[in-house]
Amino acid sequence: MTGSDSDRRAAVLGSPIAHSLSPVLHRAAYAELGLTGWSYDRFEVDEAGLPGFLEELGGEWAGLSLTMPLKRAVIPLLDGISETAASVEAVNTVVFTEDGRRHGDNTDIPGMVAALRERGIEQVESAAILGAGATASSALAALARVCTGEVLAHVRSEARAAEMREWGARLGVPVTVRDWERAGEALGAPLVIATTPAGATDALAGAVPERPGTLFDVLYEPWPTALAARWSAGGGAVLGGLDLLVHQAVLQVERMTGVPAAPLEAMRKAGEQALGAR
Repeated sequence: MTGSDSDRRAAVLGSPIAHSLSPVLHRAAYAELGLTGWSYDRFEVDEAGLPGFLEELGGEWAGLSLTMPLKRAVIPLLDGISETAASVEAVNTVVFTEDGRRHGDNTDIPGMVAALRERGIEQVESAAILGAGATASSALAALARVCTGEVLAHVRSEARAAEMREWGARLGVPVTVRDWERAGEALGAPLVIATTPAGATDALAGAVPERPGTLFDVLYEPWPTALAARWSAGGGAVLGGLDLLVHQAVLQVERMTGVPAAPLEAMRKAGEQALGAR
């Protein structure tokens, strides 16, 4: 069901959630597409509250966006998940079908690939990932589609190292794991994806090579990070968290509304304006 003939609802869930730009992006899409009967909200929901929240949703609900810590907690509560979501055991999108079924998907992975392709990056011979965890596993899944060679992963603990090796084997990506103390060595790769929290890569700014390749830093606030600023100053291509957020949100809008062409530029502009106002 699309258009303005019936009220439809969607929302983003997570904890914390107040910082989320998803309402700005999705509402911009609805306005551009003329979906006047659609609304998009945000709700503070943790793992303990998720089952009850889902049970209370009515038939007007079209879908949900999920952020941490719900991307894996939601899986047992769904009727099925896509192959993409299963590949990293992470769901960031739930679509409710007309018969009431809950279907889980992951738009982070194709969103990352789409963001890279928008910058002309279709294929690289090698790449590096800074950090581990859910975002790093999604980055690794994206690299399975664009990287033809080895991926270096720099992590802070042996537990994280084992996890990245496991994800590499599962996704069919050759991964070499190195200690975080050697992270500066990763910056010479043609493509570097930073999946770490704010401030974690600041000390690496001085290690940016003279002719850097492409940096994809998944943070969008604060922006630019020290690493992204130094990278850009050196003439390297830089993608940020807003690039990922917008591209994955485009896919969410398309899945939830059934409209095949969500307005990328209108959503990006709305996101930029919202960040600029903070």
